[in-house]
Amino acid sequence: AYNIHVNGVLHCRVRYSQLLGLHEQLRKEYGANVVPAFPPKKIFTLTPAEVEQRREQLEKYMQAVRQDPTLGGSETFNSFLRKAQQETQQIPTEEVVLEVLLSNGQKVKVTILTSDQTEDVLEAVASKLDLPDDLVGYFSLFLVRETKDGAFSFVRKLQEFELPYVSVTSLHNPEFQIILRKSYWDSAYDDDVMEHRVGLNLLYAQTVSDIEHGWILVNKEQHRQLKSLQEKVSKKEFIRLAQTLKYYGYLKFDPCVTDFPEKGCHVVVSAGNNELNFQVRLPNEQIKEGSFKVTRMRCWRVTSSVPMSNGPSGSSPGKSEVKLELAFEYLMSKDRLQWVTITSPQAIMLSICLQSMVDELMVKKSGGSIRKMFRRRVNGALRRSDSQQAVKSPPLLDSPDASRESMAKLSSKLTSVSLRGISHSSSANDVGANDFHGNYAFEGIGDEDL
Repeated sequence: AYNIHVNGVLHCRVRYSQLLGLHEQLRKEYGANVVPAFPPKKIFTLTPAEVEQRREQLEKYMQAVRQDPTLGGSETFNSFLRKAQQETQQIPTEEVVLEVLLSNGQKVKVTILTSDQTEDVLEAVASKLDLPDDLVGYFSLFLVRETKDGAFSFVRKLQEFELPYVSVTSLHNPEFQIILRKSYWDSAYDDDVMEHRVGLNLLYAQTVSDIEHGWILVNKEQHRQLKSLQEKVSKKEFIRLAQTLKYYGYLKFDPCVTDFPEKGCHVVVSAGNNELNFQVRLPNEQIKEGSFKVTRMRCWRVTSSVPMSNGPSGSSPGKSEVKLELAFEYLMSKDRLQWVTITSPQAIMLSICLQSMVDELMVKKSGGSIRKMFRRRVNGALRRSDSQQAVKSPPLLDSPDASRESMAKLSSKLTSVSLRGISHSSSANDVGANDFHGNYAFEGIGDEDL
């Protein structure tokens, strides 16, 4: 069996025969000239070297399928991953009640099937709240972990190839929950959401929560004005005032470590307004703040060192050992590019934020609207726009062989990641060009942006 990891988390276990069955189904639907070549069957028992070679070939195959807009977005491929996830976790299909949190702590209980995918659950929550169909695309479901102070640490945005009920229950930890939040960055889209009562209430609750948790900076006078608007229940005016405040619409991440401006600096990273904001604590305890614009990032990658388990092949690897890094190449000045690395368990979520900012910028550049980014189901399958097809999280394969050395996973497209054995720490210079996610928004940078 092979372990398939998605966003650094074990998603499912599959056998060669199951992957071959998927391949044959894709060939039947899309034709042999569209589907990548599949690692051939072998008559005799594989040697350890051949087992590793097959794993690498299967991984390349899965990456190629996932990154193809037609194949990767197909119901055939996504339903294969959902079914495999359900079978791996041994959760039967049955009706259950799932609790989804809102930003104000309120819980929305929806009756779903354990086999319902992310969009099904999102639609069920929207229906329960009476959120109009044309506003559903402005919101997403996120897997979060509740922290000791009652705030939330974001793990990832739930994807179309997973079953939210299975994803959250398989973690066997009540700290993990699913929360509904807006999923766009440009505050201009707030106007669309505020047109409807339910959209306004959701946005208001999220804004109040972000202020209470210190994500949005407020001085005494602004706090007094906000309090007054709250007492009058002037929700739109409250949001309008909040929009003028620092870090409105940003996602704040847990404290982590960066190598900028020097190695080992402690930093709090926030994502919003098409940038990553750094609040860095220097070795002399001085705090410095700076921002990295997404349009000036030439490319980025996620790397992860994953020590293999020393126990039997069925045992889970030690979670505390995994080290995730997000590195991006930044245009510091007109002719100087520099790599900046963030070491954080939330590196993949940071990568997803960068990608969604770029997607939103590209949609706006082409004159599109995020209102069009959500497609209702047609004959049971979700139809997506091209901009959403680009947002992929390709799976990862590794063989559960306890004797293997630690692995590195390197992202090439969002969290499209390859696995390779490493004997020493790799720097950006060691890695091939295909291991990076190129940034299309960078191509449009002009002198005036410098």
